[in-house]
Amino acid sequence: MASVPFDQMDGFIWINGEFVKWADAKVHVLTHGLHYASAVFEGERAYGGEIFKLTDHSERLHESARLLGFKIPYSVAEIDDACRTLLKKQGFQDAYVRPIAWRGSEQMGVSAQNSRINCAIAIWQWPSYFDPAQKLKGIRLDLAEWRRPDPRTAPSKSKAAGLYMICTMSKHAAEAKGYADAMMLDWRGQVAEATGANIFFVRDGKIHTPTPDCFLDGITRRTVIGLAKDRGFEVIERAIMPEELESFQQCFLTGTAAEVTPVSEIGPYRFEVGEIAKTLMNDYSAAVQPKHAIAAE
Repeated sequence: MASVPFDQMDGFIWINGEFVKWADAKVHVLTHGLHYASAVFEGERAYGGEIFKLTDHSERLHESARLLGFKIPYSVAEIDDACRTLLKKQGFQDAYVRPIAWRGSEQMGVSAQNSRINCAIAIWQWPSYFDPAQKLKGIRLDLAEWRRPDPRTAPSKSKAAGLYMICTMSKHAAEAKGYADAMMLDWRGQVAEATGANIFFVRDGKIHTPTPDCFLDGITRRTVIGLAKDRGFEVIERAIMPEELESFQQCFLTGTAAEVTPVSEIGPYRFEVGEIAKTLMNDYSAAVQPKHAIAAE
């Protein structure tokens, strides 16, 4: 993580079509997105000077906004271009990329149809979401108290800021008990995901993962499923009940920030950092490298 507060970092942030100094990228305290969570965002990673699956992320940002009832005033291509230009302007090869769009401060109240839709992109260096030493041994997860909501109560297909409130609460509670993260169930009591990553299990050489019907079908999740199938592994997407956890041998998380991270514990359940998890961790590391960098090796 950053060693200085995020509002005091150096560099530039792209906001509403302009590159401004980092310290000058400010919004008003009465911004609608702050009070009513009318904001959507993305998390992306750059490797070797290229942002992995950038267009997929920009398209999802647009779709998230649509689900929240607003339209981002910059095209997917414009956001892609701004991300690439900002990465070069920041002078980074490997970095984390955060686009965000939100309703502004023109109206205050539940209804804010005429508020300006703002869009910004920030890029900073963020080497590993989890401690590298713990990642190699497998991280420990708590069992979260909070659950992913019924999709009839929230726009679960949107990467919306408001949906992460219970994720923050769950992760804070887990960290207070010495865990790295928490596994969340959904409103039905089925296994859902971690607080910011999708989850996979391995039993007898087959990979099992929850059906993403009330949480994001992550871009990294889909990438890893493809890598697993390329290896000939059977991937089964289905409802998984928590009492099944004792029957799985391996577990791992996937996400832009988490990449592929093995799990050694979930509450009372124990898992080995096995060959399938290790193989997919290595395959993902290879997949995210720019093709020109691979060709040069």
